[in-house]
Amino acid sequence: MESTQPGAMMNVTGFVGRSTELALLRKRLDRTAETASGSALAIRGRRQVGKSRLVQEFCDRERVPYLFFTATKGASSLEAIGALHAELRESRLPKDESLLPDSAPTNWPDAFRMLSVALPDSPAVVVLDELPWLAEQDPVFDGALQTAWDRLLSRRPVLLLLLGSDLHMMQRFTAYDRPFYGRADSLVLGPLNPAETGQALGLGAADAIDAHLISGGLPGILRAWPHSTPALDFIEAECADPSSPLFGVPESALMAEFPAPDQSRRVLEAIGAGDRTHANIAATAGSQSGALPSGVLSPILRRLSEEKRVIAVDSPLSTKPGKPALHRVADSNLRLYLGALRTAQNLTLRGRPDMAFRMVRRRWTAWRGRAVEPLIRESLELAAATGELPWPEAEAVGGWWNRQFSPEVDLVGADRAPVAGTLYFAGSVKWLTGPFDHHDLAALTEGAAQVPGFVPGSTGLIVASLGGTSGITGTGGGDGVDLVWGPGDVVGAWPV
Repeated sequence: MESTQPGAMMNVTGFVGRSTELALLRKRLDRTAETASGSALAIRGRRQVGKSRLVQEFCDRERVPYLFFTATKGASSLEAIGALHAELRESRLPKDESLLPDSAPTNWPDAFRMLSVALPDSPAVVVLDELPWLAEQDPVFDGALQTAWDRLLSRRPVLLLLLGSDLHMMQRFTAYDRPFYGRADSLVLGPLNPAETGQALGLGAADAIDAHLISGGLPGILRAWPHSTPALDFIEAECADPSSPLFGVPESALMAEFPAPDQSRRVLEAIGAGDRTHANIAATAGSQSGALPSGVLSPILRRLSEEKRVIAVDSPLSTKPGKPALHRVADSNLRLYLGALRTAQNLTLRGRPDMAFRMVRRRWTAWRGRAVEPLIRESLELAAATGELPWPEAEAVGGWWNRQFSPEVDLVGADRAPVAGTLYFAGSVKWLTGPFDHHDLAALTEGAAQVPGFVPGSTGLIVASLGGTSGITGTGGGDGVDLVWGPGDVVGAWPV
């Protein structure tokens, strides 16, 4: 991720964050040098998450010979091989350019032999970006790469990086029934975390969380974000630009996953509009003839969550099994697009950016209050794992609700999920400008007592509040809470 030094209205320009991922890549490159043999890593992640930028930064920092080849969707195999040949001739990779053929090979086995001959005796990096596009062009590609790896490439000190945005196809590429099984490690590259987002944009903790929720931590959006600009100010400015990445990035992700509107697209849009339960999703995504039948909807939901990973499924967390499961769009940027930004973009296209921003601002508080909950739960899990909470044994943090959603308890910390052995705390999220007060505490205390496994006076109480607390005294039971978690705590739980 890129960033600038603080300055008014300056956008992100230098690389920030990804220290863990860079260290992982460096470790594998060091291994190739030590063993004089190859190492392969498959990197997958959604579009605009920064896969190519991360790998380019790694190559630039390590200063070793490398080939960075990006496939073109829809190109034929001959076109792809020709482009690979041209990139190879232009790169610093060949140890002896005279060994390269003057014309491109006509098939992938010969192309990989050409690549093997070009590799130097010292450590090098080979990057194949948009790998699924290469695989879909030619059914021979997978097998040809496996054969070349086994017989040629793995015997050389080369780090082979395989990149792709189609999460399911990338996962399938290294599956047990595919040729490359067991030959590559896998890395799922997620978005920048809230701490990295705040560092890149020069924002304080509360504003960094807002920026993270809006952007989804995607560098493709953050690059357009002026330094030190609060979230709503950024949205207002972008509402004047219908081609803004704020609209374009989620729109392109939606089109890439669902190029033609179908039932899966309708289901996703229903969830993005706020429907969370199976019944409500079925009703909204149905047609004039009625709701989607369970036999149709259930496989779609499994595909969206397990293959596409575009939605997340949350179950009530307690010491007893609970229902119903709730569905949400996993990426907060896509969630905001489906819930508000798509309508705002249409208003902007009609020349009404003022109306677009007013509409987003009206929906903002309620949307943020719900969208921040998964982020707070994850930050609490991280803090517990590093011993920063009074309950280090809390390995899972979720929420609890009954079939009537009365009450809904925002935070439940337990030893495991979805059915816990022990509950360590229950809590509430109040992400509004006003403080968490004794009225909120009374509601939390009453609601927490209904969670199976909660023991009053023993199980802890926790509050996550944007505006702090008011009128709450003492800690550990009574009329107090055991822990107050604010914006600084949420951001501080994440590594930079």
